[in-house]
Amino acid sequence: MHIYPDARSVIRALAPDEPVILNRPHAAARAARFFVEKFPGKSLYAVKANPTPDLIEVLWEAGITHFDVASIAEVRLVRGLLPDATLCFMHPIKTPGAIREAYHQHGVRTFSLDSVEELEKIVEACRNPETGEAATDLRLAVRLRVSSEYSELSLASKFGCDLSEAPLLLQQTRQHCDWLGICFHVGSQAMSPFAYVQALDRTRAAIAEASVVIDMIDVGGGFPSWYPDLEPPPLEDYFQIIHQHFYALPIAYNAELWCEPGRALSAEYSSMIVRVEKRRGEELYINDGAYGALYDAAHVNWRFPVRALEDDLRDPDADFAFYGPTCDDADYMKGPFPLPSDIQAGDYIEVGMLGAYGAAMKTGFNGFGDAQQVVVTDEPMASLYDGSRARPEVDNVVSLR
Repeated sequence: MHIYPDARSVIRALAPDEPVILNRPHAAARAARFFVEKFPGKSLYAVKANPTPDLIEVLWEAGITHFDVASIAEVRLVRGLLPDATLCFMHPIKTPGAIREAYHQHGVRTFSLDSVEELEKIVEACRNPETGEAATDLRLAVRLRVSSEYSELSLASKFGCDLSEAPLLLQQTRQHCDWLGICFHVGSQAMSPFAYVQALDRTRAAIAEASVVIDMIDVGGGFPSWYPDLEPPPLEDYFQIIHQHFYALPIAYNAELWCEPGRALSAEYSSMIVRVEKRRGEELYINDGAYGALYDAAHVNWRFPVRALEDDLRDPDADFAFYGPTCDDADYMKGPFPLPSDIQAGDYIEVGMLGAYGAAMKTGFNGFGDAQQVVVTDEPMASLYDGSRARPEVDNVVSLR
């Protein structure tokens, strides 16, 4: 993969007709080291956020040893890249064949579930195929449904057992595993550390009612990145409040604390160069969109940071909307995206913070979707890990009074 100092050097060298993905391995490695060194437990990378093999290897080399895999394809991918990694199959609904292959062929021992049906499925799929004996080394995590009120994207409706169901499910699961955990997900881009307080309070209630030994608490993902109008508190605030409430839970003395960052580890890894193909008033027709890396910009109105890459644009910024390259009217991103008001067809734009979900969501619809990938060595448009987010202890919103 070619290495360039920044986006402008890429367009000077390539004058690309198609979008170009700019990868920053140093930014992903820095994010990984931040979690490894500062989160008071174990950090699992949520592979769904960006399954690019190069990124997965960067995270491994920076100290991420556990991976949250959500499908048998992700199991195969990570196991093929990292034979020594610990894989945790954290999707609460899996096919028997996927469970069987993960356990018997790829060494997966940790599975999540949110129902008795899934528990029974896991137990059956992991039996010894020759003797029929049940597995004795299962590590099972019951997923609890929690609120997403502090998050930009809710994950509260699809997965997780209700608090009323959790005690019995925990008791039943304890009978079939060597190691029992509770997991939850507060939603994507949680903008307040207190999202985890509510979830851990619900976890406490479930444990008290179940009266079983808990070996692990997995607070899931939700750790935010920076986007326009979405500037979160420092991640240390999140870590501190999770740490405080974890140690107040009625759990085993040696219980482990886990988290599953996806966006927080990958967002700063990539940006993308797009070209303006046409301007119509304050609408720019660009060569990536709703069916490409800008899926979130179209479908959930996510505002990514943008900057023009031409040296001759001098006018003040104006707010623009984007149309993508396909024939679909839904290929539209309303933004607003602030860019110089004299921008025109043929000019290039860098769209930042696309490492999370951008690469994962690209399709080939309508024949579009090709994108060369290169490495750049400059900084991402914003970072939670470069030291610029430090603030005085007196301003720490989670300090105990």
